[in-house]
Amino acid sequence: MNSPAAPFVPATPATPARQPFHDTSQDFHQFLAAYREAFPEDVLHIREPVGADQDPTALVWALAAQGRHPALLFDHVEGLGTSLATNLFASRERVGRMLGGVPPAGIHAEYQARSRRMVAPRVLDSGAVTGHVDTEHIDLRTIPAIRHFATDRGPYITNAILIAEDPDSGIGNASFHRSMLHSPTEIATSLHSRGHLWRMQQRAAELGRPLPVAMVIGAHPLFMLAGAARLPFGVDERHVAGGLFGAPLEVVRTPRHGILVPAHAEIVLEGVIDPEARVDEGPFGEFTGYSSDRSTNNLLRVQSVMRRTDAWLVDVVGGNSAEHLNLGRIPRESEMVEKLRERFPGITGVHYPSSGTHFHAYVALRQSRPGEARQVMLGLLGWDPYLKTVVAVDDDVDLTRDEEVLWAMATHLQPHLDVVVVDGLPGSALDPSASGVGTTSRMGLDATRGPNFDGVRARIDEAAMRRATALLARIGEPAAPVP
Repeated sequence: MNSPAAPFVPATPATPARQPFHDTSQDFHQFLAAYREAFPEDVLHIREPVGADQDPTALVWALAAQGRHPALLFDHVEGLGTSLATNLFASRERVGRMLGGVPPAGIHAEYQARSRRMVAPRVLDSGAVTGHVDTEHIDLRTIPAIRHFATDRGPYITNAILIAEDPDSGIGNASFHRSMLHSPTEIATSLHSRGHLWRMQQRAAELGRPLPVAMVIGAHPLFMLAGAARLPFGVDERHVAGGLFGAPLEVVRTPRHGILVPAHAEIVLEGVIDPEARVDEGPFGEFTGYSSDRSTNNLLRVQSVMRRTDAWLVDVVGGNSAEHLNLGRIPRESEMVEKLRERFPGITGVHYPSSGTHFHAYVALRQSRPGEARQVMLGLLGWDPYLKTVVAVDDDVDLTRDEEVLWAMATHLQPHLDVVVVDGLPGSALDPSASGVGTTSRMGLDATRGPNFDGVRARIDEAAMRRATALLARIGEPAAPVP
């Protein structure tokens, strides 16, 4: 995700040499098997039975409290009838491996380079997802789903990528939308992003006809990353998936409407979004860390079910989990880094911290002239509709550590001089602080030193830090690696 100078990444201890990770499949089962072989310590396999009511989420939270973010594979989840895989995107290192083995600091550049090399899909007659196709006896109660939070309305499908194809223009769109069972043949979902799918649904409603869609529940992680891409209207995420794979996305047609869906997906539901129906949906634990019942309350009437014979539930951890945030922010960060560096070559890193959900960003730069930090902050605040706060710092500040950014704010920023506020702008519908308003204010904090700053940063020589590390090792105490 980043080019030459990305977010600062602390040094890590040397690890034993191993075979590089090679995954040329578009099949999630093959991906996970290859990944477990290459990085067995990064996949936690839970063979003990667990409940479907919050147990997987609780385990993710307990591991995160220890600073651990492994991918999780559950063999036995109560009532699911299949294996559950989750927490795939919780680690930036793991995302870098998905993109061919780049380090976290290289994800931005690699993601953008691959996603720009778009490739049209290749249509197959059949695939793993056509192992079982039902168009007559629909019973969605057999579709696996878990309850993530006590405050959720019920079990949720968090990895629901809805694909639509505009019947007039042929424009395709794929995007994530939280979804839950409404009846044995219907799904309640929210198009709260009011993005391209919302636009297509509104157009269909104006014409008085339902919008055909296909819901992909589980597929290769690179297809999932493509579903989170930020694209202009008319650019198809399935083509982006081909770019990420470096080969055409293999697709099959759904039986009713002929929508192109990944041939090796786990489960696909096909149907229409009813332009008139409104159903209850939510609350659900959203990326803000709050339970949200804000929803467009759309109804998907399911007309066919496609699933592989050995389908797993490939889940996305909800709430403000590292997985949920990474999946949404990596494509956004990548786009922002590219845009900013085209205009401001002095930028050395951009980082969206987990502490800020999707509403904060940090940017590091070497200023070439006074006021440049303000320009950079205003650029970010203008381009990214989710952002409320941007903090600009100097290039020697570690963007991945909140405490370093807070230190820069404490020692470099004068509020009456270095704070920029713009109000009355559109904001996220899920921002709880914007309740009942619909607009937000945005703030830039210039925590760079500025041209007249008087101070020299205290430092310790690397040799002294190495001696301290060696001493702690001799007396059996853990030490942070020396940068």
